[in-house]
Amino acid sequence: QVQLVESGGGLVQAGESLRLSCAASGSTFRTLYMAWYRQAPGEQRDLVAGISTGGSVNYADSVKGRFTISRDNAKNTVYLQMNSLKPEDTAVYYCYARGRISYWGQGTQVTVSS
Repeated sequence: QVQLVESGGGLVQAGESLRLSCAASGSTFRTLYMAWYRQAPGEQRDLVAGISTGGSVNYADSVKGRFTISRDNAKNTVYLQMNSLKPEDTAVYYCYARGRISYWGQGTQVTVSS
């Protein structure tokens, strides 16, 4: 069983930055594919960025060049550095982990004002 706890969300103005963190419990973190998803009101939950066990990354087109995903296996933590934030980045951001089964965090709100 893996538990995911996100932190770092908040209210910022357009153009500012935030860093989200997701701490995972257990000893299997390095074997997990990790990702960040987001869901705006009335919208589906979409992939923002993912990172494999080997460090390969992928991003949604809408965040390429602005967001960076990284992982620290020693700290069982995955990060999402978000720069040049836009109002359309406003959403609840969810941490996701996939091993034999998938896990979701509880989500953290990111609000970007114009």
